[in-house]
Amino acid sequence: MTDHFSSRIADIASIYSTDTIFILGKGPSADAIAPEVLAGALVIAVNDAERIAPADITLFHDKWVEDSLVRNGLRSRLYVTSTGFRPARGEVLDAPFAPMGNDGGDLMMQRLLGEDFAIEEVLFLSALRMARMVAAARGRRQTVYMVGFDFQAEAGLARAVGRDYAPGNSADRYFRVGFQEFFFLNALYMLKDSEIDIVHVGNRSFSQIDGEALNRRFGARTGEAAAQPKVAVTAELTTNHFGDRDRLERMIRAARAAGADYVKLQKRDVATFYSAEQLASPYVSPFGRTFADYRYQLELNADDFAFVDSLCRDLGIGWFASILDRPSFDFIRQFDPDLIKLPSTISEHRDYLTAVAEGWRGGVVLSTGMTDQAYEDWVLSRFTRCEALYLLQCNSAYPTPAADCNIGVVRHYHALSQAHPRLIPGYSSHDFGWLASALAVAAGARMVEKHVKLGNTDWAHFDAVAVDLSTPDFRDYVARIREAEELVGSEVKAVNPSEHHKYLRAAA
Repeated sequence: MTDHFSSRIADIASIYSTDTIFILGKGPSADAIAPEVLAGALVIAVNDAERIAPADITLFHDKWVEDSLVRNGLRSRLYVTSTGFRPARGEVLDAPFAPMGNDGGDLMMQRLLGEDFAIEEVLFLSALRMARMVAAARGRRQTVYMVGFDFQAEAGLARAVGRDYAPGNSADRYFRVGFQEFFFLNALYMLKDSEIDIVHVGNRSFSQIDGEALNRRFGARTGEAAAQPKVAVTAELTTNHFGDRDRLERMIRAARAAGADYVKLQKRDVATFYSAEQLASPYVSPFGRTFADYRYQLELNADDFAFVDSLCRDLGIGWFASILDRPSFDFIRQFDPDLIKLPSTISEHRDYLTAVAEGWRGGVVLSTGMTDQAYEDWVLSRFTRCEALYLLQCNSAYPTPAADCNIGVVRHYHALSQAHPRLIPGYSSHDFGWLASALAVAAGARMVEKHVKLGNTDWAHFDAVAVDLSTPDFRDYVARIREAEELVGSEVKAVNPSEHHKYLRAAA
């Protein structure tokens, strides 16, 4: 195995901070897995299983898979194959195919336990070999969950798959599925003392966990637990998706898996928002040498927003966007969002803000960085028609010094909300960590917003203050907010069930 191959696999795995790997097949047991469970860990898919959920790596050796992948939309970051596949997007690493001959079973197990890599006839063995490579790169044991491997031809396919592109008659299918189970059990035995722990997800005699238990293990919210909490946590993606839809999807899924209630994007009309001089100025980025090259790459188009809207509906997470100018306001209305945001950066654009105040009936989220009491008075006098007005205390420095967080303003907004029932207090965090946001919750915030990113990119906006979704930090942030919410509790003074009198007065 070349150093480049191993290092590329390690690079993709390094996006995630967990020691968890999912190997994804097309069996119906995959239907039981909540999408957010798969969002926060490395996913290796076999054949066209990426149709069930986006994968980081897809392994295949049959030509029919190419047709399925292209027809159903490419959803992997990397394709490892022997076919010479060259997709419109997504990276490809070529690997040799090792067809199974008379001694094929023994040779497959030798490669599984050794240092060589090949695309095996039994694809999940190649995925397990790759999991061993990830464990070696991370330097610690990995837990590998096998999802969608039911080894029962009569069980059919996961609902998301629909049509199966694989050729062959039913007898051939039964044979192939049956002998795969034999090799899986053999792999369990051979790898029991290795650097990976294999957990089969399903309802077979050798399954260690079923789908619902897996959801609970990873904190997937279902039923009543999925209801909107009192404090809405917003993952502010800004433009840290860099216009890359795969990256955008991974960020949304990771934010949902961490417990966010909303993701927030940005929209501006580059040609009119910036001057010609600004657009022509030098700017160093992977997308070109001018600021225009950079800004145009970051903007999402109508297809991208439609994709975001559909994905967020599927995942059960809300979305909205900062709308920085009138063309973008007119553009975003086609998606009929519940909320739009007017950020601090345009607080001086009063003509545009007035147009939104007069023409928008939905909710408005408004950050108040770089403004004072006069702006507050102006906002309250203008935004009288919107369904809800979220006022988010904000300091526009990145990062915000502790002395300038001014959480007391949130308390002031909370007091204002008593006289203005449509007003909802909140906090937009440009400071490091979670403490200011938790204090904002105690002060009455019902929405908190935190910048997020995916990995470290020194040239990106807000990279220093953003929380990395490839680490546990944003999940920890959300947990702290929920803890603060629980500690604040109710404003109604009452006797709690946990209380009891130590000294009771005797009845008269």
